[in-house]
Parts: sequence; C-alpha cells; structure tokens
Amino acid sequence: MTDNDVTATVADLTLEEKASLTSGLNFWHTKPVERVGIPSIMMTDGPHGLRKQAGAGDHLGVGSSVPATCFPPAVGLGSSWDVELLDRVGRALGAETSIEGVAVLLGPGINIKRSPLCGRNFEYFSEDPLISGVLGAAFVKGVQSQGVGTSLKHFAANNQETDRMRASSDIDPRPLREIYLRGFERVVRDAQPWTVMCSYNKINGVYASEDPWLLTRVLRDEWGFEGLVVSDWGAVNERVKGLPAGLDLEMPSSSGRTDAELVAAVRAGDLDESALDVAAGRVIDLVRKAQAGAGAVAGLLDVDAHHALAREAAGRSIVLLKNEGGILPLAKDAKLAVIGAFAEKPRYQGAGSSLINPTRLDTPLEEIRALASGEVAYAPGFSLAADIAESEAAQLRDEAAAAASAAEVVVLFLGLPARLESEGYDRDDIDLPAEQLAVLDAVRATNPNVVVVLSNGGVVALPFANEVPAILEGWLLGQAGGGATADVLFGDVNPSAKLTETIPLRLSDTPAYLDFPGEFGHVRYGEGLFVGYRWYDARNLAVAYPFGHGLSYTTFSHTDAAVRVTDSGDLEVTVTVTNTGQRDGREIVQVYTSLPGSAVQRPVRELKGFVSVALAAGESREVAVAVRRADLAYWDIRVDDWIVEGGEYTVEVGASSRD
Repeated sequence: MTDNDVTATVADLTLEEKASLTSGLNFWHTKPVERVGIPSIMMTDGPHGLRKQAGAGDHLGVGSSVPATCFPPAVGLGSSWDVELLDRVGRALGAETSIEGVAVLLGPGINIKRSPLCGRNFEYFSEDPLISGVLGAAFVKGVQSQGVGTSLKHFAANNQETDRMRASSDIDPRPLREIYLRGFERVVRDAQPWTVMCSYNKINGVYASEDPWLLTRVLRDEWGFEGLVVSDWGAVNERVKGLPAGLDLEMPSSSGRTDAELVAAVRAGDLDESALDVAAGRVIDLVRKAQAGAGAVAGLLDVDAHHALAREAAGRSIVLLKNEGGILPLAKDAKLAVIGAFAEKPRYQGAGSSLINPTRLDTPLEEIRALASGEVAYAPGFSLAADIAESEAAQLRDEAAAAASAAEVVVLFLGLPARLESEGYDRDDIDLPAEQLAVLDAVRATNPNVVVVLSNGGVVALPFANEVPAILEGWLLGQAGGGATADVLFGDVNPSAKLTETIPLRLSDTPAYLDFPGEFGHVRYGEGLFVGYRWYDARNLAVAYPFGHGLSYTTFSHTDAAVRVTDSGDLEVTVTVTNTGQRDGREIVQVYTSLPGSAVQRPVRELKGFVSVALAAGESREVAVAVRRADLAYWDIRVDDWIVEGGEYTVEVGASSRD
C-alpha cells in the first residue's frame, strides 16, 4: 500500500474511527473499521515461541495457549553468537506465526543485562549492545521473511523488573547512547522491524510511552524507523500526551476510554488532529503489511522439523565452561549416575509473558539413557518444592551420594527453580539454592568425577568451580534441551557456545551493585559506560568466567591477524583460524578495539565484531570480520552527536574478552 493510499484511507475516516484504530479491540487484537475495509489483526507474545492464547488473554502466561515449538530463549540463543542460526530460528518462528494467522510476533527483546539480578535476563541476549543488535537484527529478518512482523522491545532502558511500571532509569547521555540504545539502533537500521514496543519505565524522568525525544527524534528522525510504535501491554500513562510524542497504538484495549480522551482532546483544541492522522495511518500501514503477508506459510506445522531445529539450536547454546582432564565427552558405555531433579523435570524456559506450550518436551534423563549403552542410575538429590522437611532433604542427599559412589562419572543437574526468576520481579542474589550445593558436597565426598550441568535464566555464582572437573552452562534450552544436553555430554555435538555475559565471583563485584534496583522511583545508572565486561576489565577484577569464554572438545589457534581500512572507512580484520585438535568443531572469533590516549574515558576494550566458523579437525581458514566505522564512534556530549576520534586504534582478536 502506498503512502497516498494510506492518506486517502485516513481521510475517509471519522474522528472517532481514527481514534479507535489507535487502541486494541481486546487483549491481542487491533480494532477493525469494516466500513472502509480495515480488518482486525492479531499480535501475540514471543520471543522464543508463539504464545497464541485460545481463550481469554493475559500478560503472564496464566491462560493456556496453542501448542508451539519452544526454542531456546535469548539467554541460550545469544550464546551461539551465530547470525545464520538466529535467522533460521526466526524463519521457523515466522512460519508458525503465519500458520496460526497471527500478524506480529512480540519480540525480540534486546535490553542490556545491566545486573545479573534482573528477573527477565533470560529473555535478553547479552550485556553488550553489539551482539544484542547483530543477533536481534538476524532474528527480525528471519521472522519477517515469512510475511509476518516483529516487535523490537522493550524500548528503552528496561533493565529491571522491580517497579518497572514507574521507575525512572536515570542515565547520562553517553551510556544511554553507547550502551542502552545502540543495539536498538542496529536492529532498526539493519532490519526495519514492523513495530517497536515502548517500555513501561521512565527514562530520565519521562515515561517512554510519552517521550518525543525517544519515539520521534531518535527512533524516526535519526534512525529512519518506518513502522509503528506499540505500547507494552498497559504501559500507557497519558494517552493524549503519548500519541503526539510518537506512540501510535495502545495495547491492550482500554474499553474505549482513551479513544474518547483523544476525541475530546481534538475537539477541545488540545490535540492536533494531524497527529491522530499520522498514528491511524501507521496502524493502517501495519494492517496492510499483515494482509499482504497473510498465508505466506500455510498448512500444518512440521512439528518434527521444528523440534529438530530446536535441538540443534539448544546444542549450539550450551557453554562448556570447564573440562579438566578431558572428562567430557562421556563414553557411552560408562557407568553413570544422573543426579538432580532438573534431569527429570527440566527447567527449559522462563516464566511470564513468554511462557510457551511446547509441542513436545525432551527430558535430559530419558535422552541420556537413549544415547548411553552403559548403566544410567538416577537420584533426584533435591526437591524443587519451596519447602521440604530437613529429614526428607537428608534422605534425598543420602540417596544421591549412594548412587554417585557406585558410578564412574556423575552428571549433576543444578539450577534455579522457576519460582526464583521470572518476569515481574528481580532476584535477591545470584546463589544456587543451599540444598543443591549440599547435594554437590555429598556427591563429591563419594565420587570426584562430577560433571555439573546448570539450568538457569540468569548467571549464578559458582563457588565450586575449582572443585569439579567439568561444568556445562545449560541456561534455558527450550523443549529439545534434554536431547541437546545428551548430545553434548556424549560428544555427538561438539560444544561451541560462548558467554555473552560475564559470570562474576560475587554479586558485590557487579557493576550495578550499589545502584540496583534504585530508590524512591529512581534508578541511577552510576556505572556509566562500564557495564558487564567493560567494568571488570577496567577495574582488573577477577571473574569466574569472562565474557566470550567457552571451551570445545577440540582446540583452536589464531594467527596472522591483520587489519585494513576499506574504501567506506570500515575495518576488515582477517585472522587465520586453525582447528588444532582431533575433532571437528566451531570457533567464535571475537574482535575488540580500543584507543589508547583517547580524549574521553573509554573501556579497556569493546567488542566490535565477531564471526562463527566451522572447521574440520586440522583445517585452517582465513576468516574476515567486518568492523563498521560507525561502531568505533563515541557519543560526544559537547555536540550531541557521534564522533569517530582520530588516532591509532588497537585491534585485538581472540576467543574471549580476556584472551
């Protein structure tokens, strides 16, 4: 539909009809105007699966939804560092969205993991804006290739759940631009999501839903966003103020209350009708896009193919943190003891609005037994219930210790129960439950050959890191995570994932420790630019595992690094990567830059490019990593603009932020 067509349609609408288009019909649908041929369209939650509710709608996953493939949440997919994989997962999600007749999948979420305590970190990719933006753009392109839209969220600076409806994220201009907006800019410029979803919170005292600087000047005038801005569900403070600021669509329905407010404001001369024309036109444009893409994918969902992709994606999301003495991969004929309730009742997704009803669910215990040829004993070790008697806990520990003593290797599943992390509230600490650590101690006392497999949406402290030979960070892996875990444990899949967030030694070491979650409705981002690895590297703090870390069952070398400046002013970094081990594998090459002697404060190093490369055992290949000139810029508060500072930059190539 052309701009002229949209303008003509808007001109044919009454004032009341225009206002009606700018708010929801119900929880998930937009309002139709049948008189001029504008149908209702449906939006529904993602990001890692389709949450299409069959009955009454809700925002926290309480009501049942149609079966859909539950892919790994962003905490897992982000660790793949793989643009092509994100595109394929996006395409699969787009296909499921199209098959179900849904117009817009609400995702991806690319907010920065400012603190490990944020209850929704499982839904975000990273503590770094570059990888968040690159992977977010790949996801958007994949979904939208199937004729349906996405909603880039939560715009912006939504980095905690505590008081998320009202709290003001108070951020200085440089970190706001360089850390918290940069990923959104990358996705908008590279992928043009159909919609952007504004967040609940205030930014420097102004609600995101009524901030013309954010929604119009930055998003549209600077970045060139062409789509529609939708509120997070219930994120509208004052509709009459929000609409001219750039908020086009309020969701869900207000039962006509705010429509009437808009009409009254126009008639009273308090709102220019042209602002309402613009918003209504953007809604019509979204509806026409949905009509044009409708039926792009039809028929029945290929459940098996999507489950297989979910298993591949989960295998690519598991980070091998430690593998002392080559205890992994396990021999399939080894005598194993699988311990931990998560092996039987997996924690595979986060709680809240992204809760998916999976088409099927693999359990790690069953999948390990399916691949093993030796004996596999099982003991739950601990209960997932909130409270159990100490006598019962002691009995479970004793049973676990007995099973461990009879095995060659113990595979111990530890993690965070769902009640400890969810949308809607933040965590109080980064510790694993004490009863689980007690099981680990009991097991180690009888068998030192312990492989720990973690299930968690946010990072956890690892006080046992020096006491066990192997640790797999399994995050939340979606419906096929059980099979993927077995694949990695036995070496059918060589792990290649790397951390997109630092695992600290202590909560008190973390950047936002003294400024989270704020007080009296304000959250001071006192760490400034120094979020995640930028903080730990600047202070030379010891960490449990650094950003970018992840091992493999093979080894890699990087040699012959070189940099050239292209005609466009971008950098092309080349490096020869060699698989020096005995197994085929995949390496993630990371490029960091710095500018010694800069006129402004800068992090020690910052991620500016990466690439995932598969290499056969013994294979060498020259790999090129592009670094955009724009990504070298800092935000200069003197001119309120991006500046690429002159000077001799240091370009570092490695396998983690500390390699």
